[in-house]
Amino acid sequence: MSLAEFFFGFNSATRAEHPHLFVNHDIDRSQCRRVVPMEVLGLGMGRTGTASMRAALEILGIPTYHGADMHSNPRDGDIWVEAINAKYYGDTSVKLDADFFDKALGHVSGCTDYPPNMFGPELIASYPAAKVVLVTRDPEAWYPSFERALIRGQDSPAWFRRFLALVDDQTSRVQPVIWRGMMQGQFGARDSVEWRRRAKAVYAAHNDEIRETLRDQPERLLEYRLGSGWGPLCDFLGKEVPDRDFPRVNETAQHDAMIRVFVMQVGQRFLLGLLKAAGVGLVAVAAWRWWRLNGHGAGVEVFVMQVGRVLLDNMANTAGAMAVAVIAWRWWRLKMDGRA
Repeated sequence: MSLAEFFFGFNSATRAEHPHLFVNHDIDRSQCRRVVPMEVLGLGMGRTGTASMRAALEILGIPTYHGADMHSNPRDGDIWVEAINAKYYGDTSVKLDADFFDKALGHVSGCTDYPPNMFGPELIASYPAAKVVLVTRDPEAWYPSFERALIRGQDSPAWFRRFLALVDDQTSRVQPVIWRGMMQGQFGARDSVEWRRRAKAVYAAHNDEIRETLRDQPERLLEYRLGSGWGPLCDFLGKEVPDRDFPRVNETAQHDAMIRVFVMQVGQRFLLGLLKAAGVGLVAVAAWRWWRLNGHGAGVEVFVMQVGRVLLDNMANTAGAMAVAVIAWRWWRLKMDGRA
C-alpha cells in the first residue's frame, strides 16, 4: 500500500486483502432476528488468535462474527453500544438476553473477538446449547500484541477521538465500542495509561470468569491454544478433521495493515469534504459575480458576500481538519514504528 493510493484510489491487491473495508452493508441490526442457530461462542480475549479461530470455524462450516466485521457494517456499532451501556453503565432499558443478541448475531452461528467477548456470561446464558471455545495465550506473549493493536490507538487525546467521531460517521459508530466499551467498560480504565496497568490482570480475570461461569457445565467448554491443530477443536465440535492445515492468521501484521487503510480512508473522506466545500464556494463566488454584472442592489450584494464568507470559513475549517488528520496519521505511523 502506497501514498499514491490515497490520492488515486486503492489498488486491487489492497481491496482483496481487506474486502470488509470497501463495503458498507448498512444493515440496522435492531431490526434483525436469528436466521441460523448459534453453535459456537469464541470468548477468548482479542489478540489470542481470534482471527485464526474465526477462519477455522468457517472452514468447518460455521459462519462466524469477528470484531473486524464492524468495518463492513458500521451500524453494528450502534447495537453493541446499547449492550455496553446496559452492562457497564446501568442502562436498564436493554435486557441482554437471546432476543437482544439475536439482533446483533442472528446472521451467524459463531463469534470470536470483541465485542462478543465483552459479554461472556450473558452469551453463555442466552445460548445454552452453544459450545464455548476459550482461546488462551501466555499473558507475557499476549500483552505486547494487545498493547500494539488496541491500547496505542487510544493514546491520542480524548478531544481528538471525539473530533474524529464528529466529522466521520464510520468512526463515530465503531470507536466508542473500543474506548467506551473495551477500555472504560471491560478493562475499567479511564485512559490508555491505566489500561496498560490493568491489562494483564483483567485478561486473567476474564479467562477465570468464563471458567467459573461454566464450572457446572464443563462439557460445554474447550480451552484451546493455537498450535494444537484441528484435533481438539474438531473432537469438541463433533466435526471431521479438514484435509488442510489449521489456519494461521498473522493478526499483528493484518491488523496494522488494516488500520493503515482505515486511516487513509478517513483522510480521503476529509479530503472529499474539503473538495465539496470548495465546489460550493466556487458556485457562490460565481453567483455573486453574476449578480454584480447584472446590476442588482447593494443589499443583495452584501448578503451574497456574507454567504461567501461563511462558505470560505467552512472551507478553512475543513482544510484545518484535513491538516490535523494528516498530522495524526503521520504520528500514528511513527508510533506504530516505535519512533514516537
